[in-house]
Amino acid sequence: MKPIFYILAAAFLLTPFTAHAGEAVVYKDGDVELEGYWAASTCKEGAPAPVVLIVHQWHGLGAYEKGRADMLAADCYNAFAVDMYGKGIRPANNDEAGKEATKYKRDSALARKRITAALDFAKARPGIDASKIAVMGYCFGGTMALELARSGADIDGAVSFHGALATPAPVKEPGVIKASVQVHHGADDPMVPPEEVRGFIDEMNTADADWMVTKYAHAVHSFTEKEAGNDPSKGVAYNEKADHRSWSATLDFLKEIFAN
Repeated sequence: MKPIFYILAAAFLLTPFTAHAGEAVVYKDGDVELEGYWAASTCKEGAPAPVVLIVHQWHGLGAYEKGRADMLAADCYNAFAVDMYGKGIRPANNDEAGKEATKYKRDSALARKRITAALDFAKARPGIDASKIAVMGYCFGGTMALELARSGADIDGAVSFHGALATPAPVKEPGVIKASVQVHHGADDPMVPPEEVRGFIDEMNTADADWMVTKYAHAVHSFTEKEAGNDPSKGVAYNEKADHRSWSATLDFLKEIFAN
């Protein structure tokens, strides 16, 4: 990714979500204390429900991911907005965000260990169906969601919204990836060029994974974020059709993978 695009993306990480019905939860990855957000399913009280992990963008867990968790809770899923960075680590500016995100993007082992800690925490929560788990993420979070799938985690699905698709540790043999993989990609995203998309598809085919990549016309980076503005020439911009279509496709995907 080009640094200039990181800067542009970070400028638009405001969110329309304001009220949250879930709760802050503290968990650990070894000695590292983390603070996530848990939104329990609002349906069929007392009955176990699937759980969906949500991984934040590069500025850390915030209102946007909490809002998405609440949306999933209203659709009868337990939703866990995870914390990749650590309790209290919420980058205050673009430089801090870039440095923090780069730690995990360059170190797949660290990234996979950290998100696996979130997965283990979610599995132990009451009210969840541990046989039905998926992960999704936005931008940096989309990349992290794919890292969990690449780790061979026993999950049903992984969804990336406008995330980078490359990894320092690609899967090189079939059978490793157990999750079905869904990628939502802006067809004009300058941060994830066509050659990176082709490389990802080649990797998924090598892994014999169940995958899909949907490209959205006229969409660039951050197309699900309303505060990204409406000028695609900047490299980041909200695209209402792509936002609504990708979310609808994700809900259909979740229903499909959790059907059994």
